[in-house]
Amino acid sequence: MEFRQRNVWVKQRPRAFRSVALMLALVMAVPSAGALARPKSRSSGGAIAAAIVVDMNSGRILHEQASTSPRAPASLTKMMTLYVLFSYMRAGAVSPDSELVVTPYAASQAPTKLNLKPDATIRAADAVNALVTLSANDAAVTIAENLAGTEANFARVMTRKAQELGMMSTLFRNASGLPNDEQVTTARDMAVLAQHLIRDFPEYYGCFQTKYFAYHGRRYRNHNRLLFGYKGTDGIKTGYTREAGFNLTASVRRDDKHLVAVVLGGRTGAQRDAAMRVLLDQSFPKAVAGKPKPVETAPLVASLETPAPTPPVAKKRVFALASAAFAEPAGFTNDSAAQASAKPAAAPTAEVAADPRRPDPPNPTRPRAPTTCRSGPSPLRPRQRAGSARFRAVRTRCSTATSHSQLPFKRTTRSGIARASPASHRIVRKALAPN
Repeated sequence: MEFRQRNVWVKQRPRAFRSVALMLALVMAVPSAGALARPKSRSSGGAIAAAIVVDMNSGRILHEQASTSPRAPASLTKMMTLYVLFSYMRAGAVSPDSELVVTPYAASQAPTKLNLKPDATIRAADAVNALVTLSANDAAVTIAENLAGTEANFARVMTRKAQELGMMSTLFRNASGLPNDEQVTTARDMAVLAQHLIRDFPEYYGCFQTKYFAYHGRRYRNHNRLLFGYKGTDGIKTGYTREAGFNLTASVRRDDKHLVAVVLGGRTGAQRDAAMRVLLDQSFPKAVAGKPKPVETAPLVASLETPAPTPPVAKKRVFALASAAFAEPAGFTNDSAAQASAKPAAAPTAEVAADPRRPDPPNPTRPRAPTTCRSGPSPLRPRQRAGSARFRAVRTRCSTATSHSQLPFKRTTRSGIARASPASHRIVRKALAPN
């Protein structure tokens, strides 16, 4: 019996050696506890591209990392979209219940979006909540087109407003933040914009605290995770594109202390949020408790009292604000005094009103004026643009013969330039013919 047990052990001895060797290999392959903990001890600043922390009470910069380096804003762009919309709402041109019309271009925007359908409408209040929580691109473009006619016009309004606020390193090309090589900003400029949203529109800033938004039977959760797990957070906006990385602007209040922080270029959403928490935790002991200082003493804020944009013409639907830019002017007359006293038609925005290339639309119901006129310059070349200065001069001199609105235009381009058909040039040549 003893011999059999010894023989069995001899046969099993190679298996025992193999087990021991396997255990040694596993021990050597598993890193030590110190090696696992080493990456966690790194500073969070090295994993982000740019950051800034500002004390709202004193105006001091408590932390700064590449705050003036140009970066893609991603959906932080929607902060300026909302700033312009809030200006219209305060002026009374738009109300929370105003119906915004969705165009096919707005409905075709890339996600994330509400999946709005062309020719549908959405309340202004719902569009605001969609931007804050879901960061809906189709809702952002809907706001832009209803207020300025086109997204390009609205982007120019956004850039001009950014310069008025002191955001000199920011350039906007769209209202949603979708990738565009020419659309840039800095962490400092985003902090300036956040300060203005908080101080300029306290009646509307509360929307940035919205955690959930329900629309057409679906419930959307705010992308800003700090609202759910970081004490004192009251806003404001997240953003992400592949080029920009993960961006975040946050506003946090604790014990009469108020900080605004911006983090740009995070590698992941969780890493971005962790970096923001670390920066805020490090900055709160340095913050000053008390009431905010006046704006002129804050180094980041240029001016809080900024003029509101020119309110659009009141219509039943807000989409009519854009169409007001194409309203037919008053009838032409040879009396220069009457022309000087004529009141120009109101336009929805200064950007649309300042475009001299935008022609008047044809109006077939308007009666044709008499065909007598004074002699003028030589007839136009067949392919000369209708928006040129020369054509405007001809139109003024021949106002009694025909109006610009009666010329049969072939088509109007997206940039607002109309190409005249040969028939329109024949009318002008006939009017210019010497008696």
